[in-house]
Amino acid sequence: MKLDNASVVVTGGASGLGRASAERLAARGAEVVIVDLPTSAGSDVAEAIGPNVRFAPADVSNADQVEAAVAAAADRAPLRGVVHCAGRGGTVRLVDREGQPGSLETFAAVVNTNLFGTFNVLRFAAAAMAGNDEVDGERGAIVLTASVAAYEGQIGQIPYAASKAGVVGMTIVAARDLSSKLIRVCTIAPGVFDTPILGRMGEDARARLYGAVPHPRRLGNAGEFAQLAENILDNPMLNGETIRLDGGLRMGPK
Repeated sequence: MKLDNASVVVTGGASGLGRASAERLAARGAEVVIVDLPTSAGSDVAEAIGPNVRFAPADVSNADQVEAAVAAAADRAPLRGVVHCAGRGGTVRLVDREGQPGSLETFAAVVNTNLFGTFNVLRFAAAAMAGNDEVDGERGAIVLTASVAAYEGQIGQIPYAASKAGVVGMTIVAARDLSSKLIRVCTIAPGVFDTPILGRMGEDARARLYGAVPHPRRLGNAGEFAQLAENILDNPMLNGETIRLDGGLRMGPK
């Protein structure tokens, strides 16, 4: 995928995996639009990265806001890439400590952001890309983000694991659906990565997380995620696949 004279949307781009992706793609010369919550540091991050980066505030589950963000990107240059990193966590036990059923509200909120939000970004981005001129046999490529929890969710991760498993499930279907439009779709399923959320943990807690990683025995860094996202955008034969990026990690039950 040629990214010069093209725009790329990076959701969740104000921090973590999204920010690293925005930085890497901006360095390639793409016109990058960071999409993140209005309360995020998106505006400051966009300014810090460079003049070819803009911020479009949006909640990925909000149709009007995502439509506007995608339109803003397409107005700058043809939208040819998306790296969708926006998401959230949330813990639910089926039976809580008081013996009551787990929270349906928390489950629904996590699924709304992680799964409905992914579909929302996917549909608006695909519609914008479908109108692009064909370049080297394609019109665009979309990178989604799942998690190893989609395969080995831990106790308490029911909403997160279910939502990320949904993203894995939609990947091949979306790729097949959009093949006639010459648009590719792949998903990255990260393991344990050094993101701002984990940065708030103590070193002992962080070590417990990466202690089960066979090699390299450490947290992944956001730049490694961004590198793979860029590789997916670049390689025209990567399509319909979910790629684990986890150092060989297989999560235990807790």
